[in-house]
Amino acid sequence: MGMSGETVPGASSAPRTRRPVREVVLGVDTHRDAHLAAVLSLSGAVLGTEEFPASAAGYRALLKWARRSGTVRRAGVEGTGSYGASLSRYLPAQGIDVFDQLKSVLVTADPALREELSGLGNAELLRTCVQFTDASSGEEAGGESVLLATRITLGLLAHRIGRLSEQIREVDARPTRLVERHAPHLLDVVGIGPDTAATLLITVGDNPERLDGEASFAALCGVSPVERSSGRRQFRRLNRGGDRQANAALHRIVFTRLRVDPRTQDYYERRIKEGKTRREIVRCPKRCAVRRSSTWSNSCSRHPAHRGCRDR
Repeated sequence: MGMSGETVPGASSAPRTRRPVREVVLGVDTHRDAHLAAVLSLSGAVLGTEEFPASAAGYRALLKWARRSGTVRRAGVEGTGSYGASLSRYLPAQGIDVFDQLKSVLVTADPALREELSGLGNAELLRTCVQFTDASSGEEAGGESVLLATRITLGLLAHRIGRLSEQIREVDARPTRLVERHAPHLLDVVGIGPDTAATLLITVGDNPERLDGEASFAALCGVSPVERSSGRRQFRRLNRGGDRQANAALHRIVFTRLRVDPRTQDYYERRIKEGKTRREIVRCPKRCAVRRSSTWSNSCSRHPAHRGCRDR
């Protein structure tokens, strides 16, 4: 009966003070099918390791797992130009700075070596580190085996980064050559670059039987309006179907034009004053991009050489 006025032992009305969340560093060893992740404290202690699939869902699961150990602001990713390329693009989008192996080695290097390389831009840093694998580097290091090993490691990593960068440039140049060979006039359209053009060509080459005009190409790209009228209410909703890669390519075209094309910028400002939302405004320029592309898309779809472009 008298329990209602008693104070429970150990209870306190004062708000509990939450301990500050510690900062941790994420390290990822990347491979073709799976990535091995490790979370480290700022003092270098390993707090946990786990393996995740090399996929979009795997990247989300990896970051969620890492954040259980603390705040993740920095991540070291192996092979940012190869197997770790996709992950190294995903993490910055989540507000995490990604540093490569070369700079992570440099962080723990001898202070004299760090001072020697401090202030160098990325290109100059690579050129300098490449020279560390020369015989003269060993003579300068003398008997300091740790410093010599660090210089050799930096040199080998710099060579590897240089080779991967050259391979990336070669791969990036291939779509440009293909577009210039099969649809050079496409690159004359404001907002369309080699990558975007290649994406649209792949969509056309994979679906020649579905293209017979502008409307069919718009439907294929997911930018055709979908009727949702009911009774006296008449309206159209956004088309969420179609080839999403082609739709994303059109999205990039529109936003590029919004940055560099005065006519698109004027159109955007006029529609904003009319009370339209950004999403509503973007739909019309997307369809306009389809209209500019429909002529070449129809001709390409009928050309045998352009079918199955994805296999090239």
